[in-house]
Amino acid sequence: MSEAEIPRPAVILLSGGLDSMVSAALARERGHSLHALTIDYGQRHIRELQSARAIAEKLGVERHVELPLDLRQFGGSALTADIDVPKDGVAETIPVTYVPARNLVFLALTTAFAETSASRDIFIGVNALDYSGYPDCRPEFIASFAETARLGTKQGVEGDPFAIHAPLQNMTKADIARECHRLGLDPAWSWSCYDPTPDGLACGVCDSCRLRRKGFAEAELVDTTPYARDIDD
Repeated sequence: MSEAEIPRPAVILLSGGLDSMVSAALARERGHSLHALTIDYGQRHIRELQSARAIAEKLGVERHVELPLDLRQFGGSALTADIDVPKDGVAETIPVTYVPARNLVFLALTTAFAETSASRDIFIGVNALDYSGYPDCRPEFIASFAETARLGTKQGVEGDPFAIHAPLQNMTKADIARECHRLGLDPAWSWSCYDPTPDGLACGVCDSCRLRRKGFAEAELVDTTPYARDIDD
């Protein structure tokens, strides 16, 4: 294999959710070899780590790092503190499931991982249409972080800055569901629920479950994930 044919590595921020799975598969489709970073931040839905491992195996990730970072020490979110996860519909304001500065922190760590992985391509599955209103999912944030990474890394200063890819940025959840189907991915490999039941099922009615289910319904596709409750229960 010539040097030109060697796949260029890309680093994926792989949460284990649907969006990160589709983003990783898109990176692979673009010809990248995959390196993945998963953050164990003490999240209530720790079940997503199992999904991240399964996705990494299914997609042939070359290196998968699980990094412990206990954000329960900070709290401030229903995902990292003893705060109830809302179950009565998607909020119109920033919800209590927002984890303070999560993507800012995670992208900084992903950039450090990329700089040690001979990669200039970073993929993140943020989405700014059908989402929960988190400020660190907006295009302005991604563009701003790319400039920060250029200014704050050896690689950026030496003229080979990181490209931050957010391929789902302007997709609806229905669009993402269609991409999942087109790429031949099983939705059940991924995990979206913020508040799993004691027996390990997705609750079906938290913000994340609602947005996911709405997307698959609008795309007229089957979500193979089993849910504990229907939205109308």
